[in-house]
Amino acid sequence: MKRISTLPFAGTQAQEAELKGWLAENKDMPGVAMTALQKAQDIYGYLPLEVQRMVADALDKPLAEIYGISTFYSQFALSPKGKYQINVCLGTACYVKGAGPILDSLAQKLDIAAGDVTPDGKFSLEACRCIGACGLAPVIMINDDVYGRLTGDAGELDDILAKY
Repeated sequence: MKRISTLPFAGTQAQEAELKGWLAENKDMPGVAMTALQKAQDIYGYLPLEVQRMVADALDKPLAEIYGISTFYSQFALSPKGKYQINVCLGTACYVKGAGPILDSLAQKLDIAAGDVTPDGKFSLEACRCIGACGLAPVIMINDDVYGRLTGDAGELDDILAKY
């Protein structure tokens, strides 16, 4: 289940103008809802309810339909991403080697659940299915940096987080 952000919406007038302009130009395109949500996420970085409402209103579609698309497809995020996006691999190799407790430890250290962002917007935490570094299991990625052969030791994770 996707988590809806508890952070206040902080969209700008420029973002709103860009989205509304795109919607006005493209609202008659067949199957536009999916493309509109992709464009909205490109502009805002995620799809808060306020943005979904703009899309629904512009396309003359029920908000429930837009929300349904937003929550069905994994490419859409309902919460903003942090400056540093932490992905914990829960693929088979990583999971077997202890990635679950690493995810739990990071969630506790950051005081957020998987799928959330810290209140300061610095870190977001996600569980993913495979990073593609199975030989280094268990693995986490912070943006493009890969950390492998983790033990889950609290000091190890503190040292990694301190870099950011």
